[in-house]
Amino acid sequence: MSKKLQKKINTETLINLSKEYGNAFYLLDSDAFKENYVELSNAFKKYYPKFNIAYSYKTNYIPKLVKIVNDFGGYAEIVSDMEEQIAIHSGVEYNRIIWNGPIKNKEKIEEFLLCGGMVNIDSKQEADIIFSIAKRHLDKKLHVGVRCNFDVNDGVMSRFGIDVEGNDFDYVLSYVKNAKNIDLVELQCHFAKRLSKYWSKRADGMLNIYDRVVKDYNLKPQRIDLGGGIYGKMPDDLKNQLGLGNSENYDSYAEAAAKKFADHFANVPDAPELVIEPGSALAGDCMKFVSRIETFKNIRGKDIATVIGSQKNISMSGINPPYEIVPGLREEETIDYKDVDIAGFTCIEGDVLVRNHNGKLSIGDFLVISNCGSYSVVMKPPFILPNFAVLDICGDNCEVIKRAENFEDLFRTYSF
Repeated sequence: MSKKLQKKINTETLINLSKEYGNAFYLLDSDAFKENYVELSNAFKKYYPKFNIAYSYKTNYIPKLVKIVNDFGGYAEIVSDMEEQIAIHSGVEYNRIIWNGPIKNKEKIEEFLLCGGMVNIDSKQEADIIFSIAKRHLDKKLHVGVRCNFDVNDGVMSRFGIDVEGNDFDYVLSYVKNAKNIDLVELQCHFAKRLSKYWSKRADGMLNIYDRVVKDYNLKPQRIDLGGGIYGKMPDDLKNQLGLGNSENYDSYAEAAAKKFADHFANVPDAPELVIEPGSALAGDCMKFVSRIETFKNIRGKDIATVIGSQKNISMSGINPPYEIVPGLREEETIDYKDVDIAGFTCIEGDVLVRNHNGKLSIGDFLVISNCGSYSVVMKPPFILPNFAVLDICGDNCEVIKRAENFEDLFRTYSF
C-alpha cells in the first residue's frame, strides 16, 4: 500500500466517503499497483533483460489496472471470451493477448485467432479445433502456444495442459511443424504451489522442453511463459499465518527462474522472451475493503460485532486478514473489548472477517481490511447483497472506478 493512500485512511476521509458511497466500499491504490509492476519487472530483468509480464485478468480485472499493464507494455493473460472483451475495451491489441484456460468457446477462438490473438492449446480436442480453423483460413497466419504439463515435484498432479511425455504433445507439435499457416509463439506452464523453490523446477522443466522442441521439431518459440503463482507483498502477521517467514519476495522468484534463463541463453542473440503471469503479486496489496460496524451483541459470554461486509468481499478464509479499526461517528459508548469477533452481514454462521479482536470499538467505527486485491471483486457473488463501490483516492480527487451495484444490474436478465 502506497504511503500516499495510507495517509488518507483516517476518520474524516472514511466518514465523508461513507456519506456519499455507503457504509462499505473498496479503496483501490493504483499507485501501489504501478510500483509493484515496476519492481517485479526490474527484479527479473536484473537477471534476464528479455522479460515481460502478462497480467492475470482473472485475479482482478478492474479496467484501470489492465490499462496500466497495457501502458507499461505488458501482455494481457485471459481465460475466457469475457476477459477478452475487457482487454479489447481497455485498448489492448489482439497480439498482446494470451488466451489460457481448459475450455474456450469455439466461435470466439476463431474470431480471436483471425484477429491476431494467441491461444495456448490445453488439450488435443482444442488443438483439433484450431487445426480445423487453420484449414479453413489458409490465407491467415494463426498464433498458438502449448500449455505444458510436467512434474515439478510439488505434490500436486495438475490437470491443466498437455503431458509433455504423452502422445498428445507429439501430435500437436508435429502438426504445427508441418502446418504452413500456424506459428508456435510460446511454450507455457502454470502450477498451483507458489513457493519460489517450485519456480526453479518450472524453469528447469521449460528450458528442457524448449530445447527438445527446437531439436526434435525444428520449431523455435518466441516466448517461454512460466505462468503465475507468486506471493505478493504482505505484512509480517499474514506471512506468519501462511508459514512464509521472509523467504518469498520478488527477488527470490527472479533468482529461482530468471537466473537459470540467463545462464541457459548466455551469448544467444535470438533467445526467447521470458514471460510470467502474475496476478496476486501485483494486485494483492493494492486494495482495501472498508466496512462500518453496525451492531454488537453478546451471546453466552462471546462478544460479536457485525459489519456491512462479508467474507465474500475479501476472499480470505481460515486466517485473520491484515486490518485496522478507524474510529467513525461513534454512536454509542466506546467499549474496550476483549476477544470480540467481527462478523459479516450474511446468514452464514462462519462469515467472520476478524476473530479475537482486542481494543476499543463502537457503532460507527470502520473495519479496514488490507491485502484484498486478489480474487475479491471478481469472485464476489450476488449473494444477499450486490457488490459495493470501488474508489481510487490516490490523487487529489476521489475517482469512482466502479459504482455500487444495484437491483437492475443483477436482475435485468431475469423474467418477472
